[in-house]
Amino acid sequence: MAVSPRAAAASPDTASGVPVAILCGGRGTRLQEQTHAIPKALVEIGGKPILWHVIRIYAAQGHRRFLLLTGHLGDQIERFVAAEPWLEPIEVECLDTGLDTNTGGRLARAADRLAGGRFCLTYADGVADIDLAAQATFHERAGAGATMTVVRPHSQWGIALIDGDERITGFREKPRIEEWVNGGFFVCEPSFLELVPPESVLEREPLQRAAALGRLAAFRHHGFWDCMDTYKDAVTLNDLWASGRAPWRVWEHQAVAGGVSAATADPTVSA
Repeated sequence: MAVSPRAAAASPDTASGVPVAILCGGRGTRLQEQTHAIPKALVEIGGKPILWHVIRIYAAQGHRRFLLLTGHLGDQIERFVAAEPWLEPIEVECLDTGLDTNTGGRLARAADRLAGGRFCLTYADGVADIDLAAQATFHERAGAGATMTVVRPHSQWGIALIDGDERITGFREKPRIEEWVNGGFFVCEPSFLELVPPESVLEREPLQRAAALGRLAAFRHHGFWDCMDTYKDAVTLNDLWASGRAPWRVWEHQAVAGGVSAATADPTVSA
């Protein structure tokens, strides 16, 4: 277990009182070009691990306590956490949840750390310009055991437009898909932990049970969202960062609807 040296007192009435659990124990097998020697959570965007970006999205919007659910090469994540000079007054703790534990199992192993109240949960490989305050308000009004952010990502392929005579009339380059998919960025009540068996895959039994019981709400995020699933994704995110147009950079500009207070830019990050 590792804890960053900068700790902050949390108020239960604000985001600072809501801990954030981040799933970062997977092997990242589809990113083998970069994850043969480092964990997926440490693959870099603009000179900083994607995990750093995820933490900053939450920290910029008031969250102060982070629990990293580690596994594969977790010792490297611990060393990163201990050495990183976080700009916000945050507390980051690493919890070893097992080498090959499934996502639900990792959450179950952290249940005793999260059972005291509402908590956020997300993946270490997804970034977004999500308005976390708006999501928290939605979750409160929904009265659900858990709220899942849902997104409509762009298709990996362009599509052909076909008329009634089976003639192609044009093309659309990688449009947004019509369906809503799991985008991470969950808000959960302690009761949700009761639906998470110790060896489960979060995206299967726990979420499916919550949905069947009417205890899972959907927060529709219409803004930017992307995940680092493949080498191509890593290149895309790095290109966005290098262009200065990374929408998830909420600590530097008013990217989130409703406003996020801008923090001082980190001079150690490549622009």
